[in-house]
Amino acid sequence: MLSNSDIEDNDLHRSKVELIEVELRGGAFSPHRHDTYTIAVTTAGIQSFNYRGDRWRSLPGQAIILHPDEVHDGYCCDETGFSYRAAYLPPAHVQTVIGGAALPFLAEGVSTDSDLVSSALRLIAMCSAENEPFGYQDALQQLVCAMQRCDGGSPTKRTVNREAVMRVREFLDSVPEPGTSLEQLEGIAGYDRWQLSRDFRALLGTSPYRYLQCRRLERARQLLRNGLSMAAAAHEAGFADQSHFGRIFKRTFGITPSAWHRPEQLRTIIL
Repeated sequence: MLSNSDIEDNDLHRSKVELIEVELRGGAFSPHRHDTYTIAVTTAGIQSFNYRGDRWRSLPGQAIILHPDEVHDGYCCDETGFSYRAAYLPPAHVQTVIGGAALPFLAEGVSTDSDLVSSALRLIAMCSAENEPFGYQDALQQLVCAMQRCDGGSPTKRTVNREAVMRVREFLDSVPEPGTSLEQLEGIAGYDRWQLSRDFRALLGTSPYRYLQCRRLERARQLLRNGLSMAAAAHEAGFADQSHFGRIFKRTFGITPSAWHRPEQLRTIIL
């Protein structure tokens, strides 16, 4: 059953989940990683990528479930390319279902499990729906249960300070000024910084530092959408300079900020 003791109802909503639809013809996404789960379904062609030391190919109707902070890429295996739909699912949403248990980990990059595929499709569809928070929560629970079953591991809990981690997460969501340190986060959490780092990763799938970097990238992307220049958006989001912003952006999303910002790139990417 969903529990919102750690996350407010208005936070557990499909608007917090980034949804993309991409067609790739030629070229490739360079190696990158997200601080979210990647929940994707190939809709046409053959989607090829490297993940956890193996090469994978996803055909239409198969599900791709990538764990947070795991490096992956994406490339075409022929001239026809491929297309896919994906939702970037925050681990904090998953924790509302599992309540402190270990995050589900699917070692294989591609799945043909019918329940997992249908659950992924339903979650993506609910992310497209307007004013359907209840439907999103139901789809989320269905997907997480399917992921736990396919994980094969026991959903055991470990001793973590969830309240402290969520306080730190809320602070990082505000995108604080440059100069944030583990010492500062230790003060917010009220306990040892290294234990905090371990608890943060256990609950949210990534480190506090990486989590903050991704929040800064989100702010920069919104500023770019609002018409700011690349340099201005980088500065306002807390990056040292435009070059630093570009490097972090590509390591996180697999393409450059300029490629992402071109309107035609939102649905069709030709590299």
